[in-house]
Amino acid sequence: MKKENHLLIVDGMALLFRSFFATSVYGQFMINSKGIPTNAVTGLLKHLIAAIDYAKPSHVICCWDMGSKTYRNELFDGYKANRPEAPVELIPQFDLAKEVVAALDIPNIGIEGYEADDCIGTLTKKFENEMKISILTGDRDILQLLNDDVNVLIFQKGIGNYKHYTKQLFIEEFEIEPHMLIDVKALMGDSSDNYPGVKGIGEKTAYKLIIQYKSIDRILENINELTKGQKTKIENDLDMLHLSRELAEINCHAPLDCIFEETLLNVNEEKAYAMIKNHELRGVQTLVKNITEVREAM
Repeated sequence: MKKENHLLIVDGMALLFRSFFATSVYGQFMINSKGIPTNAVTGLLKHLIAAIDYAKPSHVICCWDMGSKTYRNELFDGYKANRPEAPVELIPQFDLAKEVVAALDIPNIGIEGYEADDCIGTLTKKFENEMKISILTGDRDILQLLNDDVNVLIFQKGIGNYKHYTKQLFIEEFEIEPHMLIDVKALMGDSSDNYPGVKGIGEKTAYKLIIQYKSIDRILENINELTKGQKTKIENDLDMLHLSRELAEINCHAPLDCIFEETLLNVNEEKAYAMIKNHELRGVQTLVKNITEVREAM
């Protein structure tokens, strides 16, 4: 594989949920003549095309969660237990979204028992030494994967707008190396994923401690240097601290198979237009040309 290859890894689940709630809040589910809502899928397609136009990758792959339970639920019963059930209008769009992505000849990948993040991390580590990688997501946990060859595009308001993180930008903004984000999350916890970290240690203190000590191990080695309150909180929650670190770290060794050649961006316009027509997706047909133009320009 050539170093000039550029792989765009898409967090399909994050993209689908974002697209759904952007329109469902107004009651716009875009139900087609078959009675199937298409608002999330339509939004996903628009976002995906915009990201390809922005990043101009040579290769693209889309990662998905596979079910609500993963190995992290076995580690901690409460993991993501605060998440509500998917809205009824979104449920039929999960399979439809993968069908739409496949119609663009972009591979879908997901593994039972693992999150999309784990697939993203595994693919990143597999290919990062051989090519440039861009990751499209709304999940800031992915920032732990940043390095000199890996960029992260975080969704912003609107389509085609991103906070484009490089390793250098991350360091300037947070004053830590990207991998240290794992230890920050272990200390402060994550209310979205529903693991507590160390009770009483908030975001500000977590960053301050990791900026100073660089890791949880170094904090524990020098725990007598901490304030009495910090020392007591950490010592009282040591087990949860270590468990939260395990939950926060993206698993980069998921058992996935990926044939790199199959990720080559090579959209068949006729096939894509047939899919759009079949599912009555509105306002996206003219955008497909943007993908093919990216490929032709390479």
